[in-house]
Amino acid sequence: MTSPLAEGCAVVLLSPRLGPVLPAAALPVLRAAKAVYAAPGAPEEAGAEPAPEPAELLRRAAAEPVVLIATALTDPVAAALHEAGARVLGTPEPAGAALVEATHVMDRLRSPGGCPWDAEQTHDSLRQYLVEETYELLEAIEDGDRHALREELGDVLLQVLFHARVAEEDPADPFSIDEVAGDLVGKLVGRHPHVFAGGDPAVRDAATQEVRWEELKQAEKRRESTVDGVALGQPAVALAAKLAQRTARAGFPADLLPDGDGSGATLFVVAALAKLAGEDPENELRVVARRYAEDVRAAERSAKAAGLDPATMGPDGWRAHWPGRHVSPE
Repeated sequence: MTSPLAEGCAVVLLSPRLGPVLPAAALPVLRAAKAVYAAPGAPEEAGAEPAPEPAELLRRAAAEPVVLIATALTDPVAAALHEAGARVLGTPEPAGAALVEATHVMDRLRSPGGCPWDAEQTHDSLRQYLVEETYELLEAIEDGDRHALREELGDVLLQVLFHARVAEEDPADPFSIDEVAGDLVGKLVGRHPHVFAGGDPAVRDAATQEVRWEELKQAEKRRESTVDGVALGQPAVALAAKLAQRTARAGFPADLLPDGDGSGATLFVVAALAKLAGEDPENELRVVARRYAEDVRAAERSAKAAGLDPATMGPDGWRAHWPGRHVSPE
């Protein structure tokens, strides 16, 4: 039968993600312990010697207060001490702890001895992946696919981590993921005075917050034009809508929107007026386009089931097999 443990025996669990970060509650216990041991796999700690076999550790723990530092209770030594009655003091992981681990993984991949492909990438070579992953995330949102949404968010996060790691190696103007995150925190706090600065009378609801956000950005970035800061590389329909939204806030009249006989002017006006009416023309067009693509696939399946080749069935064949139509070719 196992002897009772001395008072003060404990198992201190460290987070594998956070490394040698001790929980505050463990400090008095560690100071009072007669011996501090480290289980296999635990980070090296000052004053911690390798733990003996479970039976020997229990013998010592019965004679004097000992503390074992481990990363999991599944470790045989930690399990034995815990089952004998030792307290367990864990290191709570803060929200975002896995982001630290993701940063470490990215560092490993990019560093000497890591992945040759990752080591060769530049901001320019990574651009295509940023665009592709962003659209795959958009598709997951449109499909309502929660599994894909989680995966694609991770892929977009990878792009942020990758670009920040590449930027860290720039000899002329290096910056790291910490500077990126720090700038973001400063921006979010500065643009939400109604949350972080005790209130803002200009913000009453989501609509006034959006207006206030643009005003704060204008002052912060010292923009000279209403359309400064609009990403001109975004899809054309979204670009037209964004420009119309920005200029409308400055009192721009709708009768000065582009005119002309070309399709470009017509598309711009349609997108602009839709945005001013509270719609998202980019999203509306994508919904119609995706529905059209699904209808094409449905018609092709129907034709193939009837023994027809969609590539050669002609206009009447398409009409006969188009979803929602009941037209039989003569």
